[in-house]
Amino acid sequence: MIGRSGVRIPPPEGAHCRCVLGQDTSPTLPPVSAYTGSPLGETNRPGLNREAVLPWTHHLQKEPWGPVLSLHTNAPLYSLLPPLLSQTFTAWCNSHLRKTGTQIENIEEDFRDGLKLMLLLEVISGERLAKPERGKMRVHKISNVNKALNFIASKGVKLVSIGAEEIVDGNAKMTLGMIWTIILRFAIQDISVEETSAKEGLLLWCQRKTAPYKNVNIQNFHISWKDGLGFCALIHRHRPELIDYGKLRKDDPMTNLNTAFDVAEKYLDIPKMLDAEDIVGTARPDEKAIMTYVSSFYHAFSGAQKAETAANRICKVLAVNQENEQLMEDYERLASDLLEWIRRTIPWLENRLPENTMQAMQQKLEDFRDYRRLHKPPKVQEKCQLEINFNTLQTKLRLSNRPAFMPSEGKMVSDINNAWGNLEGAEKGYEEWLLNEIRRLERLDHLAEKFRQKAAIHEAWTEGKEEMLQKKDYETASLSEIKALLKKHEAFESDLAAHQDRVEQIAAIAQELNELDYYDSPSVNARCQKICDQWDGLGGMTQKRSEALQRTEKLLETIDQLYLEFAKRAAPFNNWMEGAMEDLQDTFIVHTIEEIKGLSTAHEQFKATLPDADKERLAILGIQNEIAKIVQTYHVNIAGSNPYTTITPQEINAKWDKVKQLVPQRDQALIEEHTKQQNNERLRVQFANQANIIGPWIQTKMGEIGRISIEMHGTLEDQLTNLRQYEKSIVNYKPKIDQLEGDHQLIQEALIFDNKHTKYTMEHIRVGWEQLLTTIARTINEIENQILTRDAKGISQEQLNEFRASFNHFDRDHSGTLGAEEFKACLISLGFDIANDRTGIMEAEDFKTCLISMGYNLGENEFARIMSIVDPNRMGSVTFQAFIDFMSRETADTDTADQVMASFKILAGDKNYILADELRRELPPDQADYCIARMAPYTGPDGVPGALDYMSFSTALYGESDL
Repeated sequence: MIGRSGVRIPPPEGAHCRCVLGQDTSPTLPPVSAYTGSPLGETNRPGLNREAVLPWTHHLQKEPWGPVLSLHTNAPLYSLLPPLLSQTFTAWCNSHLRKTGTQIENIEEDFRDGLKLMLLLEVISGERLAKPERGKMRVHKISNVNKALNFIASKGVKLVSIGAEEIVDGNAKMTLGMIWTIILRFAIQDISVEETSAKEGLLLWCQRKTAPYKNVNIQNFHISWKDGLGFCALIHRHRPELIDYGKLRKDDPMTNLNTAFDVAEKYLDIPKMLDAEDIVGTARPDEKAIMTYVSSFYHAFSGAQKAETAANRICKVLAVNQENEQLMEDYERLASDLLEWIRRTIPWLENRLPENTMQAMQQKLEDFRDYRRLHKPPKVQEKCQLEINFNTLQTKLRLSNRPAFMPSEGKMVSDINNAWGNLEGAEKGYEEWLLNEIRRLERLDHLAEKFRQKAAIHEAWTEGKEEMLQKKDYETASLSEIKALLKKHEAFESDLAAHQDRVEQIAAIAQELNELDYYDSPSVNARCQKICDQWDGLGGMTQKRSEALQRTEKLLETIDQLYLEFAKRAAPFNNWMEGAMEDLQDTFIVHTIEEIKGLSTAHEQFKATLPDADKERLAILGIQNEIAKIVQTYHVNIAGSNPYTTITPQEINAKWDKVKQLVPQRDQALIEEHTKQQNNERLRVQFANQANIIGPWIQTKMGEIGRISIEMHGTLEDQLTNLRQYEKSIVNYKPKIDQLEGDHQLIQEALIFDNKHTKYTMEHIRVGWEQLLTTIARTINEIENQILTRDAKGISQEQLNEFRASFNHFDRDHSGTLGAEEFKACLISLGFDIANDRTGIMEAEDFKTCLISMGYNLGENEFARIMSIVDPNRMGSVTFQAFIDFMSRETADTDTADQVMASFKILAGDKNYILADELRRELPPDQADYCIARMAPYTGPDGVPGALDYMSFSTALYGESDL
């Protein structure tokens, strides 16, 4: 016998020696005392198929029925047993014995000879026991009971402390314990709901079936059933036509219990094992009695349970399919929106219609900056998210044994990448065009202003020249006047020759404006043509007047040499001053500090010539002073001004003063430009300092992400957490990128087009930043997909670590990729027999040979099917990831079309078709409507109106036919 401490102790003297059946090497259950805390006295283990002890002996410990008595005395014990338990067990036994035309009246007496006990076991097990002994002697009875107990032990049940002698002697407690053991093994043990133990499974089944009913709360197998509503709810849930549940009242338990017992006995073939008076009159009904009776309901409604299981499987499959369809619709919508945005944006970027003004081009540049800063970044995020959604969808389809998702034509990830590449190409070309156009307009504005200045000076010089050349004054002039006119004309010819360079410059500037497509070229051309025509006319008139003066030269003798000398020296000096004033007022455009230094040097050189020029001015004025002295001395009568030139000393002095006035102004302009170029240089250095830090930082982070993706630090969840923290640190770096964008905008506004202090442009930084964000997002998505694959395929962390360790071992350059030979060596290290292939992937024939070597018997059709799975794009090669996915899917326990078809067949009651009402009765409304909308009508000969073909629907779910 077993003591409270669990140690086996010898039986007391005088007690009957009890045999222990079913001794084997399997571990024994804890002693009886270990179960005294449970009302049922059953084990706390999930299963009941190992061994059974005396689960009612806790009553002897706690004395609920009377004083503690020895199990081996001859005192009557039946009176100490709960009458409800004996009645329930007797009814349960008779429910099976009546199938053979017999029954028992007294449970401890009728099983003493072992005959009805063996008959009971044959009925409930469906097996034949050994031939019973027909003798009436005690030894014959013990032999029959032992045969029954041996049969129970053969079913995996250990009978501890139950011997044949106690049964033959009519020991009530031992007999009830044996019957309870039989009930546990053959009526309750196989009950399991969601991998729970027998008792827990039966309780969970009751809770689920009675959940919709008010005033029913099943928490145990005693007081939860006292009001009778629980029994009525079970019957109404499966056979609602048998009970009008709405008329039942919680405060009338007798009526509820008797109704349930009578209906169960009359319509469900469940014998009346309980009395309503015993249940209502007991504070705590016996759990074993309630469990025994409730298990009869479970077995009676087991067919409905199968239908529920089948419905759950279908719901699971349909839920996966609906989720995948939603993901496909989301991908198509996002892809369409992104492609439409790219389609609208590229024509705008390819528009090369130039503007006529710098302000208009600056506005276009500002619009382009807004596009880069405001419109493009969200689309970059959408593109990245689209790729992540596509990869996640493909992973879910692969894990759920569905065919790969093929987007609509033109919406593949590669199509989106190609369109994005075209967008970035157009974007780059548009930016280059904008900057070139700004440079061109700047150059045009400078040339146009220069043309206007030179044209104005030339037009001012030619004003009145035609009238002067057309005068006939030499006809009435004296000889001296004629000679003066001749000399004056010679001076004019010298002046005309000096202006030839200016005319050529004006024509060259007009030609350059035409070549640069200046918007106001017609007016420039018209003005230039007018100047050239006028110049040709001046040349012709000059020639004519020269010839006329030469004809009358012989008539002229007197000429004032001083006037002539003044005119000859004043004309070039005057022309030099005009050129100096023109140069001092000439606008300039520079882009570097070296260029402004060159202009400053040239200006200093010009200022160095001013003393000599001043000497020349004084010399010319000295000639005029000499003339005045001669006139004053000799009283010469001079009519009018110098006949040889229109230049006066006052004009020379005025122009000289103008030159001296323009020199400091030129100095100030050069100083201001020098300051501007210094500021531009500061902007270059400021941008370069940040770019030289951010550029290498981005490259370093790209390398670190590559290393993180191949290192093994912790579980995949740890790696995912680390990557997300790493992503957060990268995003926190964004303000520095924005600061650099601000510096870049200042550089563009200052029209700075080059920077010798750095090799990084803002475009490089933007592309690097976008690639960095995309790379970290893709790496996180890869880890998430690895977690999905691991959880769905049952791959352990150790297997993943082994795969990663092998990969890292052969990735000797830490590039995150394997060459062909490295990949081959990695596969061999994992146990794969790979042919000599240097591509890093297996060709179709190599893959077929590898499968055959691993035990696959492949025909051409079967191999074609496998290749369609691992190589959906028909590239003729198999990647390592595709090979691993295939092997994982082949060994994993996944739903198949045949399983779903079998589930539908259960719901249809073994028919080859199913009706809409059957679907709505077993499935949730949304999934029932989903099936009805997609199932084709059944066309078989056994069909009825409204019949639906669930077989073709099941194959379509897995891509084996069209849905």
